[in-house]
Amino acid sequence: MPLVLVTGAGRANSIGAGIVPRLRADGWDVVTSELDGGDYPCDLSSATEPTALIERITGDHGSLDAMVLSHAHGIESGILDTTAESFDRHIAVNARATLLMIAEFARRIGPDGGAIVAFTSDHVTGNLPYGSSKGALDRIVISAARELGPRGISANVVNPGPIDTGWMDAATREHLLAMQPLGRAGTPRDIAGVTSFLLSPEGRWISGQLLNVDGAFSARY
Repeated sequence: MPLVLVTGAGRANSIGAGIVPRLRADGWDVVTSELDGGDYPCDLSSATEPTALIERITGDHGSLDAMVLSHAHGIESGILDTTAESFDRHIAVNARATLLMIAEFARRIGPDGGAIVAFTSDHVTGNLPYGSSKGALDRIVISAARELGPRGISANVVNPGPIDTGWMDAATREHLLAMQPLGRAGTPRDIAGVTSFLLSPEGRWISGQLLNVDGAFSARY
């Protein structure tokens, strides 16, 4: 049974949590990682723990075939009120940890290769450190597709747009629904199927892409 790591699955209604049961139903052995829980607890703000996380998983299981990087640190602030400490933590969790996990995953990949799916966001204005760190994540993952392709690794970024994971208040929901052509908010289940396909053998030819999987939310004109 192939093994996949899913980060960011700790909250019951998160995107990561919605992906886990789909992958299990599709025949994956799933391990998860959270700051204070999951199968493999890990502080992704650390400069050493992301690498050690992959080492522990492969030490226990022998191989890791895929990663779904759904973790995120996000505290809203803009240009005038973002502190250096907050910016650095966003970069550490959202970008640096992603880089370190991908690198160790690639070092330990088996002869059949593997797949990486990571999640990004366009929300930058008023959410500057989060959006900036997600922009760095985009470049890291897309670069991985080129650099690690010879190792049989596909790598893609998914932008799910506004997904209803419990953070929307009534006013936000109404505002976003007015811009959603399909007339409803996205759910983690909407993202799970796409993620499963990108990890599958049939989806591996898709690589190096930033895919808007958002019900046409981003199709403004």
